[in-house]
Amino acid sequence: MAPACVEAEEVYDYIVCGGGTSGCVIAGRLAEDLNATILVLEAGPDNADLENVHMAGGWSQNFDSETDWNIVTEHMPTVNNRQVKCSRGRFLGGSSGVNGTLCIRGTKQDYDDWCLDEWTGEKMWTYMAKAETFHDKDWFKADASVHGESGPLHTEPHDLAPISELFKESMIDQGLPYHSDMFSTGETPQGCGDVLRTVHQGIRSTAADFITKGYRRENVTIKTDATVDKILLEKKDGDLTATGVLTVSKDGQERAYYARKEVIISAGAYCSPTILMRSGIGAKDELEEHGIDCVVDLPGVGKNLMDHVLCFIFYEVSKPHLTNDHLVYHNNAFTTSYALYREHKTGVLSTFPFGIFGYARLDSRLASSPLWTTAPRKNGRDPMGLAPSQPNIEFWNTELYGGPKQFTDFPVEDGKSAFAICVLLFNQRSRGTVALRSKECADNPFVDHNYLADDLDMLVLSEGCRMANEIVMKGRGTRDVVRGSWPEGEGHHRFETRDEWVPYIRQHATTCYHASGTCKMGAEDDKMAVLDSRLRVKGVRGLRVADVSVVPKVNNGHTQMVAYGIGEGAAEMIKEDAKKGQDS
Repeated sequence: MAPACVEAEEVYDYIVCGGGTSGCVIAGRLAEDLNATILVLEAGPDNADLENVHMAGGWSQNFDSETDWNIVTEHMPTVNNRQVKCSRGRFLGGSSGVNGTLCIRGTKQDYDDWCLDEWTGEKMWTYMAKAETFHDKDWFKADASVHGESGPLHTEPHDLAPISELFKESMIDQGLPYHSDMFSTGETPQGCGDVLRTVHQGIRSTAADFITKGYRRENVTIKTDATVDKILLEKKDGDLTATGVLTVSKDGQERAYYARKEVIISAGAYCSPTILMRSGIGAKDELEEHGIDCVVDLPGVGKNLMDHVLCFIFYEVSKPHLTNDHLVYHNNAFTTSYALYREHKTGVLSTFPFGIFGYARLDSRLASSPLWTTAPRKNGRDPMGLAPSQPNIEFWNTELYGGPKQFTDFPVEDGKSAFAICVLLFNQRSRGTVALRSKECADNPFVDHNYLADDLDMLVLSEGCRMANEIVMKGRGTRDVVRGSWPEGEGHHRFETRDEWVPYIRQHATTCYHASGTCKMGAEDDKMAVLDSRLRVKGVRGLRVADVSVVPKVNNGHTQMVAYGIGEGAAEMIKEDAKKGQDS
């Protein structure tokens, strides 16, 4: 039954809850059937007039406002009781409009490790390529076999700043050989290469492009400023069935929308599980604490929260114009750079300030660690559960001072320049949770990432930081242009032992905004699985979840292309299942 507040019934074939990365892909692909009607519900505004979405260099200005979900973790004892800001895009396009624009797929083994026939590495590579239109550059050595040519998502290589060229030289010098397109092919766990960006001709390409601009279709209805509160459920032919959704508008008005075929939740790792919970789908005891009747007892909802822990290590540069600080911070540089972007869509603000990237295995570096050598191993994997073809750590450099928005205190106004080396932990063993704060959709959830709770996570990340520091301080490209890691400022010998890195990491570790896993897919006998391998919510007909919350284990890369791949795969499965229903 529709709530009393509803004036008129709106019915669509498909309702997509969340206009973020996966949701827009699904809506756009379903709309290719011109006889289907699709409703996209987005909690935030349209992105058409959000300049800091389209201008990649303005990314951080979308945070701490109505265009950010403004989710903050609980105090986490595992990282010195810190809270971490988990910014997410709250507008049409979602986090595809605020992320680092990076296309880093990981390796095919990452997806084979999900052990689900519908989501093998080969299939995910196909889905990711389908989303893409790749634009080459003369200097880039692309592997054309892995790139798409007709998708709404436009990608291109990134032209490196001088400091990135020097860091590339140092990585090669320190044992990470150069493979230009390695982050698209997944060809090596040990090397460095260039990373494609979701930017073309100076403009960020977002998931919203799948249902706007040249892909706008009359059979897609987009409603912004509409937060999905819960799924409407009814018994049909003896089965619990999703029949629609209840939303709350910006001014607090409730409205229901109805689906003839399916409801698809695509609200991300923090919000997809909370929509399920408010609908009565989740752990029974947890729902009852909030006065919510449990209709499907699924204890895995909100569990298995994963992310990639990231550590920034800063260095001051001893020579001018190696970094891009002089194009942003010095004198009136920002005004000049902004004018250049507005007029020509070029310059430092047309790009995201990350440079060259690398992968590394740490087997030999950890061979003397008792924790590493005595830890259990399975099926030829290392203690982190990784095969030899999968990296333990990722490195990259920033091209100017900065990173998380709170990093504001380096004295660039004095004409100084700095950059950071970022160290990212893969296949972390620690898991966190997302839980309801209340049953009101206006209240953000409790989030506890439980970062670095496992000793092996700390061991591998600290060793990765030692390796990164050695690359910078010993590598032939950078060793003569840095003044030591900042802000510690004690030069080449600040960190003599692995244990000395531990307090540094606990202080400087942050999220990489790769939250995932809270509505994971799994086999029928997996009691913590929320979905089957076709993204269908267990115990409910006509209801799927499709975003990075569904992944059983986060890939050893970044999650943007995963979200696009999941959207493409989900759309194909929805179409296939609809055809089977028609045929039967």
